[in-house]
Amino acid sequence: MLETLKNAFRVKDIRKKLFFTFCMIIVIRLGSQLPVPGVNRSYFSQWFAQQSNDAFNFFSAFTGGSFEKMSIFALSITPYITSSIIIQLLTIAIPALEEMHKDGEDGRKKIATITRYVTVALALIESTAMTVGFGRSGLIPDMNFLKGLTVVVALTAGSAFLMWIGERITEKGVGNGISIVLMVNILSSIPADMTGLFEMFVKGKSIAHGALAALIIVAVILVTIVLVIVLNDAIRKIPVQYAKKMQGRKMVGGQSTFIPLKVNTAGVIPVIFASSLMSIPQIVISFSGANPTGIAATIIGMLSQGNWFNFNKPVYSIGLILYIVLIVFFAYFYTSITFNPIEVADNMKKQGGFIPGIRPGKPTTDYLNKILGYLVFLGAAGLIIVVLVPVFFNGVFGAQVSFGGTSIIIIVGVILETLKQIESQMLVRNYKGFLSE
Repeated sequence: MLETLKNAFRVKDIRKKLFFTFCMIIVIRLGSQLPVPGVNRSYFSQWFAQQSNDAFNFFSAFTGGSFEKMSIFALSITPYITSSIIIQLLTIAIPALEEMHKDGEDGRKKIATITRYVTVALALIESTAMTVGFGRSGLIPDMNFLKGLTVVVALTAGSAFLMWIGERITEKGVGNGISIVLMVNILSSIPADMTGLFEMFVKGKSIAHGALAALIIVAVILVTIVLVIVLNDAIRKIPVQYAKKMQGRKMVGGQSTFIPLKVNTAGVIPVIFASSLMSIPQIVISFSGANPTGIAATIIGMLSQGNWFNFNKPVYSIGLILYIVLIVFFAYFYTSITFNPIEVADNMKKQGGFIPGIRPGKPTTDYLNKILGYLVFLGAAGLIIVVLVPVFFNGVFGAQVSFGGTSIIIIVGVILETLKQIESQMLVRNYKGFLSE
């Protein structure tokens, strides 16, 4: 990794792209400190500190603390992420979008434009709900229509501006812009979390106790990172052989290749879907100001990750089972709409390709479905392990941090993908230099 960055700085074009990306990161962090006009930030900070569930901590980590500070970037890039997922799902359901998706570069540009419009619409809805919900409780002093409209416009514009920054990083920077914006937000909360862990487990303890605690913290983080790297890079290569055929007077084809199927085919999406779904009841109750009791309070406690693996409240760990089921379900669901074995098998057949030992057509489709089923299960199991390692230590030792396995998956995945893009840009430049000589 360090060697890649070292070589990248030697190339003028890539150096400019890295500098541009760095400048955009500074803009993101500055914007995260700018308050929304007319908002009582001290009220919101106090309200946020009183929340006992992890739903808002999860959202705060994704916004880089902007939500907690109620800055103009409080919505962060989450409306864009939600919009992208919605459009991707609708691409399967709506034939017109499916045709655009298959229509090459022009189709992808049209889909990107639709995604932007949906992003602004979602940001507008979320900012309006937030303004109305919090405004009535004291977030906006002397609440009236004009003040509410100002807050809505500021939050919506902030989210749209972050989307624009992400696209500029993709176009003029090192690429992967939206993911880099999300990664920067998550990374910004880690120093505070590390300080909290130090004060809780190391500071004031004996040298032996403090050193052991620090060693365990570092070991947990490193093990989680290694697991994420293995999960991110693991692939199953399906061999494909292309038959030789006459083209004019020459025999062409006959080469061997493979279909790379990632073990973690759905990425971090199943975890985000599962966490978001389980957070909805907690968010609704927090906004409504209700104080659930009895069975309702127990159910809400089960949905909170902060209560899992707590030996004093074992009944709350039942929610862990639901979480695991949701991750496995969304892993299969998301993979089924992003990878179509029937289409892959048909394309192979049209091009004269086949998997050795498997007949073209339906047998190939069945074979791919079988392999994909195994891979999705392994990927989901890997995701569950990575996500639950920090949750386990949080529950057993009471470590309260805003980042967890989901954040680490995103950070490591974005860093690896960005480095690959930098390497590919350097490779393309070398090819261009070779051809021009």
